[in-house]
Amino acid sequence: MENRKITEVVAALIRDGDKFMICQRPAHKARGLLWEFVGGKLEPSETMEQALIRECREELGVTLSVGTVFMDVLHEYPDLTVHLTLFNAAIAEGVPQKLEHNDIRWITADEIPDYAFCPADAAILQKLIAER
Repeated sequence: MENRKITEVVAALIRDGDKFMICQRPAHKARGLLWEFVGGKLEPSETMEQALIRECREELGVTLSVGTVFMDVLHEYPDLTVHLTLFNAAIAEGVPQKLEHNDIRWITADEIPDYAFCPADAAILQKLIAER
């Protein structure tokens, strides 16, 4: 495989009791209608935390309080390689809105098999199932 640039991506594990938030990608985007954790790509000169706060403002209309790293994953898609860092996070203010996503759900670890997730999330989902 040719040496591809790694795309740095951040995402938020936002919990509410035993549930956590997942978002469904818009149909017109790559991996459309698959489920994922809210987040996105880092812009140049941003820290991971800054990127996550900006993405959640843009996509959900909420202000995030970013905590520790839950897990990070390197995943190769056919079109790009992503280094995904998932942070424990909480909504500091605002109510999540579907500004970009097709849908937003709050699910428990037991419900993970009911949803089709982006392949990069597989190891994260296994960890969430193992922790329940």
